[in-house]
Amino acid sequence: MCRVQQINDIAPPARDSQAVPRVAGWLLAVAALALLVVVPLATYWGVRAGALEGLRNEGLAAAQSRALTLESMLDRQRAVVAILADDDRVKDALRAGTQQSRDEVSAKLERLRSETQSAVIYLMRGDGYTIAASNWDQPDSFVGHDYSFREYFRGALVQPTAMEFALGTVSGKPGLYLSHDVRDGDDLLGVVVVKVEFEALEAAWSRSPNATHVTEADGRVIITTQRQNRFKPRPPVAEGSLPIVLPVRGTSWHVTMQVPMRDASQTAAYAAGAAGLAMALLIALAEQARRSRGRAVRKAAADRAYRAELEQAVAERTRDLSEEIRERQAAQLRLSQMQADLVQANKLATMGQITAGVAHEINQPLATIRLLAENGQAMDPGGPAGDNLARITRMTDRIGQITDQLRGFARKATGQVGAVALRDVIETSLMLTASRRKASDIPVRLPDIPPGLAVVGEQVRVEQILVNLLTNAFEAQEDVADPWIRIGLEHRGDRVVLTVTDNGPGLQPGQMAQLFAPFATGKAQGLGLGLVISRDIARDFGGELSADDPVSGQGATFRLTLRKAA
Repeated sequence: MCRVQQINDIAPPARDSQAVPRVAGWLLAVAALALLVVVPLATYWGVRAGALEGLRNEGLAAAQSRALTLESMLDRQRAVVAILADDDRVKDALRAGTQQSRDEVSAKLERLRSETQSAVIYLMRGDGYTIAASNWDQPDSFVGHDYSFREYFRGALVQPTAMEFALGTVSGKPGLYLSHDVRDGDDLLGVVVVKVEFEALEAAWSRSPNATHVTEADGRVIITTQRQNRFKPRPPVAEGSLPIVLPVRGTSWHVTMQVPMRDASQTAAYAAGAAGLAMALLIALAEQARRSRGRAVRKAAADRAYRAELEQAVAERTRDLSEEIRERQAAQLRLSQMQADLVQANKLATMGQITAGVAHEINQPLATIRLLAENGQAMDPGGPAGDNLARITRMTDRIGQITDQLRGFARKATGQVGAVALRDVIETSLMLTASRRKASDIPVRLPDIPPGLAVVGEQVRVEQILVNLLTNAFEAQEDVADPWIRIGLEHRGDRVVLTVTDNGPGLQPGQMAQLFAPFATGKAQGLGLGLVISRDIARDFGGELSADDPVSGQGATFRLTLRKAA
């Protein structure tokens, strides 16, 4: 610009400007004006569409994560009432048991409530009168209350399970009530109920700017980040927000999340402004160049010097634009790759839901088949069908192992990492593998665990690691003459090392390289996912899962290293 001004100062006034056709000048002016309008508008809508697509994908991933978290909580509590409904001590307490037996059941419910993080668990007779509860020793105990008017009680009398979201009559707190009938054959003994409160879940969701509501089939809000909307119809979508609605598996509920679109519009406006400024600059440069070339007709020498400078400037500008284009293309390529990765992640999440659903649906009829086969063996132990019934039992074990692997693969973490009592983890893991241990008749040697010893993690996921290691140890000793399993405990500074050792044939040297690789297994029925998932869980908590180098004839030893809780 400065050089052009200097040339103009030296050159005499131009007198042949009329040589430039007026029509061409008007056409250039119209084209420039069109570019100044069209380019910013096209940039705005293009950038806004891309930003909205990104927000939609991010919101969908977040909504799916919240729906999966809620489904995991409900599945865990459904399992609690299902297990209690088949508990012999619970049934004995309902069969006109003594006060001592009812107190023992209450104490058991209290322990189970603490382990499962439910609000309260209680047991009612067939007339709705509560005889045992996890809060039996609290001022607001449910023992002695009649809840026959509740929908979850009346529903469990008609079908095995029922659920109701309502305010507690004693606590006044909202929550979900899950119930299951307790029967002795066809005779109804009572109903067991667990109440789940969602205050912690709502608090976690509230940390995000995305308003989230969980509604029942009639549209009533039951779980929400905006408490003023609870038990009211679902509020309308806020202006400038993108709604995402997903169903909650196993219920008639829906999760609705509102994603603000303000950022997308703001980003598009900035991009349009930048495009407009860039276009105005380009037009100004082009107009200046046009005028300079016109003046250069009269001043050939000055024109040549100016043209050299102008060509150099244009070349530099072209290089800059080319570099910008390459950078934009690279950015677009990265964006496309990220979108493809997000789509793949959504597919994997959907596969996880399908896997968990299939495993859950298979386990129910599978348990019935196994029970009938075992009953048949017990009724006719030496009969001609005994071998076939034993084969059915073994096949149900095999299918159960596969579904356990699938459910472990699809299980979603709660994200609540804290202190986990190591004694409780070992006791719960032994309880979960009790049927396998009894069937195999394999003794388990336990270490002396100091009271209060805790590690950093999530109880369910740490239990998942230990259950997987115990199950592998049971399977490794199916053909061993004198099988045994030893659980050891070592202290290493701020770490705790839990060892699981068996008396089986041990690991082979060729297995070590692929031991923690997905789908690599030495078992005929295995999926090769158990150790992979277990090691990833341990690393999530800052720990590690490893195996000792194989020694011929000395079994296998796995080491689970976890941080000590402060």
